[in-house]
Parts: sequence; structure tokens; C-alpha cells
Amino acid sequence: MSKIAKILSVVAICFVVASCNEYNKLLKSTDYELRYEYAKIYFEQGKYARTYNLLKDVITLYKGTDKAEESLYLLARSAFMQKDYTASGAYFEAYYRNYPRGEYTELARYYTGIGYSKASPEPKLDQTDTYKAIDELKDFLDYYPKSDKAEEVQNLIVELQEKLAEKELLTVKLYYDLGDYRGNNYQSAIITANNAIMDYPYTKYKEDLVMYILRSRYQEAQQSVLEKKKERFRGVIDEYYNYTNEFPEGKYLKEADRILKTAQKYVND
Repeated sequence: MSKIAKILSVVAICFVVASCNEYNKLLKSTDYELRYEYAKIYFEQGKYARTYNLLKDVITLYKGTDKAEESLYLLARSAFMQKDYTASGAYFEAYYRNYPRGEYTELARYYTGIGYSKASPEPKLDQTDTYKAIDELKDFLDYYPKSDKAEEVQNLIVELQEKLAEKELLTVKLYYDLGDYRGNNYQSAIITANNAIMDYPYTKYKEDLVMYILRSRYQEAQQSVLEKKKERFRGVIDEYYNYTNEFPEGKYLKEADRILKTAQKYVND
């Protein structure tokens, strides 16, 4: 390392140490005005953890003052930028409820929905955050239908609804795979699939859901007692036409045709 490089390195280390010492002093300081001003500086520098830590104790003291609104918004944004979406959601909600006509209300509603959507887990897990995200994003569109973010929000709602539809499909598959284990799980698969289709009529998983209804009807008929078979296979045939009418070139057409042939044998006997 050259002499100049060593000097620059030492200067950089001294600057970092000084900066850390300054920040630590601010955390202990009771000069909340100073903490507030530095919090804004740190936010502009992208040091969101510092902004958050400096403001989280200040917002209660600033309540009712002219700095309360901005400090609450900066606190929420700092939590969001650190990917603490649970905390940011709570602060953003507090902001738009306390300041329904505030300077940052539109952004607060937007980031509330975005935060919950980012916290939304994979389909097989609990989808509480997904439901919250959809509710918040729909509220955003209700309040700001002409926002420049409206298209992005609408697309995100569709994406989240697809996740919920996929979760329903996984549940249907689980019921189907359980079969007649400890009860008639085929009936549960049918009910769950029908409900999912009603809730998400335009989902890309609709064909899969309809096909699981047909499969479940077929398995239910196959395992029925003799006196119920003919009636239940008639139901299978109805479901076959329900599938083929909606998906005449469906990806499960060959399987559906095989089911139909079996069903017709029982009905025509």
C-alpha cells in the first residue's frame, strides 16, 4: 500500500469512528430537536437503521406538534427500507389514520399495501399478510383511482389473488390425495374447488380446479355402494361436460375422456 493510500485509509477510519461516536451520543441525547434533525440527514444518506432508532422514541414526544407528521412518516419509511414490513405497516396505518389529508397520506396507504405484499409468504403457508395486502391495496385504489401507481397496484392485487388461488388448489389436491381416509375427503375437495372458482373466477388455476372436481366425482362414484353408483356416475358425466365445455382443448382432455367412458358404462348398464 502506498503512503497516500495509507493516509486516506486512516482518514476514512477516523471519519467512521467519529460518525459512530456522533450517532451514539445522539442516541443518549435528550435534545430531541437535534435527534430529529439528524434523523432526517441519516434518512437522506440511506442510513435507515439510524433514522429509525433516533425517531422511535421521539414520535410520542412530538405528538400534537408540527413535527409529528413528518417524523411518523420517516419512521414508517425507515422500517420499510429495512424490510421490517410488520412495523412499517403499523406506522403507515397510524399515519394515514391520524393524517387522512396529510402530505404523505397517499404514499402511506401505498406503502402499507406494498409492505404487506412483500411480507406475503409462499402459497402453502398462512396467508394473513396476503389478505391484508389485498385489502390495503384495494383501499388505495378506492382513495386514489387516478394515481400514477394505480396500474402497478392493480397488477399486484391480481398477483396476490393468484397466490390465494394456488393455496386453494394445494388444499384441493391434499383432500383429493387423502381420498376416503377418515371420511369422504373427495367431497371436501369438491367444495373447496367450487369455492375457489367462485372467489377467483379468472385464475390461471381454474382448469386444474375444475379437473379436480371431475376426478373427485369419479373417485367418489367408483367407491360408492352399488345402489348409488349409477346416480353418482351421472354426476361424473355432468362434470365431464362442464370441463370440456369450458376447456374444449384442455390439457386434461385425454384423462377426462377416459373418465367419461367408464362413467357411461355404469350409466348405460
